[in-house]
Amino acid sequence: MAENSVLIERAQAGEKEAREVLIEQNLGLVHHIVKRFLGRGYEAEDLFQIGVIGLIKSIDKFNTEYDVKFSTYAVPLITGEIKRFIRDDGMVKVSRTLKENGMRVKYARERLGGKLNREPTLAEVATEATLTVEEVVLAMEANVHVESIYKSVYQNDGNEIFMVDQLADERQNEQESVLNHMMVDQLIGELPQKEQKLIRLRYYQEKTQTEVARVLGISQVQVSRLEKKILLDMRQKIAGL
Repeated sequence: MAENSVLIERAQAGEKEAREVLIEQNLGLVHHIVKRFLGRGYEAEDLFQIGVIGLIKSIDKFNTEYDVKFSTYAVPLITGEIKRFIRDDGMVKVSRTLKENGMRVKYARERLGGKLNREPTLAEVATEATLTVEEVVLAMEANVHVESIYKSVYQNDGNEIFMVDQLADERQNEQESVLNHMMVDQLIGELPQKEQKLIRLRYYQEKTQTEVARVLGISQVQVSRLEKKILLDMRQKIAGL
């Protein structure tokens, strides 16, 4: 352990030889971790190279005063580096699919527009493009600038109006309704069970506050106050990121 600590200190001081020795000594550890991720469609050599990056980060960050072995410290960093690579690569693949769907949606809208002489509905576009409505919405969103649900959308008498505030208004049209539901769904996942139920009743099942009050066993006034609190808390949470 003492000899290993000396090598780490020398490597952190910029000595290339010490760093190379440490890397060579721990390549077996990287190989061992890589085996856990085989069979997922990635070349072992690619995962190994990513794992080595995690190993180098471990060398740079390890504190020799830690009462742990270097290998114990390095394992989660190497593993995390590989997981991030797989996750980010997956996101790229998803993005590629969205772009492809976006082209299908574009052509479907153009074809339908020519046939119907009007803007087609989401359901019509989905049928024409052989996609689900949700896939159509995601594809459309992927091809435009994605706005935050809490971005100011317009000024009214000097007051900021946020997209989340519009969720309390009457449903404006089919596309906005679907988009709003999807955005809310992303935000309510971390809410307490009772608050999730309130939001789902109000914005998924379009219940009135009085109807929600009966389901939850509270008054309409309490529903109104809790609903406003939920939206405010969500807005503040996003603003604090």
